[in-house]
Amino acid sequence: MLKQSPLYDGYTAYQYLEAGTDYRAFAYAKQIGRVPEYTGLELSDAEEARAEKLLTEETTISLHEHVQVFPEDMSQLRDHIRTGREPTGYQGLAHSGLTAVFDNGMDGTCCISSDAGWKYQDVLFDLGVRMADLAHQDFVIKVESLADIELARQTGKVGHIFALEAATMIENEVDRLDVLYGFGVRQMGIAYSEANMLGSGLKERGDGGLTFFGERAVARMNKLGIAIDISHSGDQTCLDVVKASTKPVFITHAGARGLWPTKRMKTDETIAAVAERGGVIGIEAAPHTTLSPAHPLHSLESVMDHFEYCVDLVGIDHVSFGPDTLFGDHVGLHHAFASNLSLGQAHGTVDYTEVEYVDGLENPAEGFHNIIRWLVKHGYSDDDIRKVVGGNTLRVLEEVWV
Repeated sequence: MLKQSPLYDGYTAYQYLEAGTDYRAFAYAKQIGRVPEYTGLELSDAEEARAEKLLTEETTISLHEHVQVFPEDMSQLRDHIRTGREPTGYQGLAHSGLTAVFDNGMDGTCCISSDAGWKYQDVLFDLGVRMADLAHQDFVIKVESLADIELARQTGKVGHIFALEAATMIENEVDRLDVLYGFGVRQMGIAYSEANMLGSGLKERGDGGLTFFGERAVARMNKLGIAIDISHSGDQTCLDVVKASTKPVFITHAGARGLWPTKRMKTDETIAAVAERGGVIGIEAAPHTTLSPAHPLHSLESVMDHFEYCVDLVGIDHVSFGPDTLFGDHVGLHHAFASNLSLGQAHGTVDYTEVEYVDGLENPAEGFHNIIRWLVKHGYSDDDIRKVVGGNTLRVLEEVWV
């Protein structure tokens, strides 16, 4: 059973406002216990105690999540998103054991004013409303620096880092990066599945690589101290970004194409290029992404197959975790936004069996708890576990952030 932090006082999102008067209220999914607890690992009492100690005492950082809570009835999803008031899952975070989390907000589902998403005004609205809510509670800390992560670790609270999965909303305005940095964004992707002014997304038929404007944007991100993510970029664009950046880059949430042959996974060449420049790949766990031949029904075991593949490929110093989970029906979200998220093009013609949820990595509350338990069970040392659950990410941030 996941333990709740004693520092969490029960605050729920936007409770400083009056539901039904100040905003439209929805019934939201459970943050704890929405699906059965994972039973795929059997640890001894000593192993459980060791895993708990690592989770609670070490710096644990998720490279990619969506820590909002989604409606219980996913048929209400678009109506909910139109309100522009995504609720942060404070209760779930209080059970997560995380020191800090990169939260990617609505991104491609940021459809407040347009079904196409990615509009600059919508992204700013989302960021501003979320920050207003964060300011009315004291358990989750808004992180803008390494000192803020250390404060979260020392106080036992959770650090929240704003991130965006693509730079599509800046259009051809490089100075918008400064504005987003001012709002607290500390990590940003180049392109999502669709191509944009910076470069190609992973779904496109051809990949022309990083554009001249993309080179300007990469240079500005380096100067500002925005960590760069290439998870959803096309293969050539990924390689061009690694070459153009003066700082290490992240693949915050992906897996290995050598293990599961879809465009959503990264090639060995890309993973190696990121590692050679000091960067890190965070292993993904969103439904139906990091499948493996050994574990074709998506579960913690499938995800850890990708983890071990990447460790074998580039070494333990360049691998971490970005599970890409949320509070609610993630598969239902994918069904509702399949076109926005380009799921068909990302999966290509690879067949897979759909699951209702990823067993063992269903939401941000349980993810690192089970990841650490798996690492303990499979004989990883405390030093190696420290690296992959936070240390490797911190090393990159020390070089990237200002």
